[in-house]
Amino acid sequence: MPRPTLPAMGIDTHIADYDWNAALAALAWQVEMGVTEVMVEAAVDRYALPEKQEPVVPKPGAKPKPEAVQDLPKADPVQVAKAAAAPCSDLASLRAALEAFDHCELKKGARNLVFADGNPAAPLMIIGEAPGRDEDLEGRPFVGTSGQLLDKMLAAIGHGRRAEDARKAAYITNVMPWRPPGNRDPSEDEIAMMRPFLERHIALVKPRVIIAMGNTSCMALFGKSSVLRLRGTWETAQGIPVMPMAHPGHLLRNPAAKREAWADLLDVQARMRQS
Repeated sequence: MPRPTLPAMGIDTHIADYDWNAALAALAWQVEMGVTEVMVEAAVDRYALPEKQEPVVPKPGAKPKPEAVQDLPKADPVQVAKAAAAPCSDLASLRAALEAFDHCELKKGARNLVFADGNPAAPLMIIGEAPGRDEDLEGRPFVGTSGQLLDKMLAAIGHGRRAEDARKAAYITNVMPWRPPGNRDPSEDEIAMMRPFLERHIALVKPRVIIAMGNTSCMALFGKSSVLRLRGTWETAQGIPVMPMAHPGHLLRNPAAKREAWADLLDVQARMRQS
């Protein structure tokens, strides 16, 4: 292809002087010479110092390029949880606040919110760790094999989630309302963002005695996680006596630990009679 002798190669001439074939030939010549892109219509001296370069003025009517959008600071899930839980005046509004809380990733993989079971007027409150598969499917805490053992344990001291007499009833919930994937332990961050809801839950129920079952509940209530060292010794949360106990799941895997659990239950029964 012959090289075109056109203003496109350096001579300033109005574009109307071109015909289509000449313009195509000029473009082909530029490609042959190694031109790969055109940044602006006006020439820019690339050797000039930055402070001496003239700013490129956009063509009239051209839209300015949007500036890079800076990432907005993310909301603190714990503060969001506190703001959501504080105004709840009853259990129904607390449940609604939990259902609307979208800052916990566990919610995305869970089937159901597991809120509570039993009689909220009961003097005895059981706080477990997190739902398992059966609880996630049914939407109630402690309904699997661990729940069946828990019901037997409570019945042994004269309490049950289905007792008609509120004085002999029990109220059961978990720290985490959603099942962790693979039944893994909740992380410290997950426990922290659920703590405001748990604290509000306790304040609304007003139990006389709490049983904290498992490491997660002990961490949420008084910042200690070794339940096997804590068990048998009374703690306090929100002015309420708390007995740390091994989780029923641990008792199923370690039957020898049931002897200590029975001693803890008798201690709870005695405390209930005194209060």
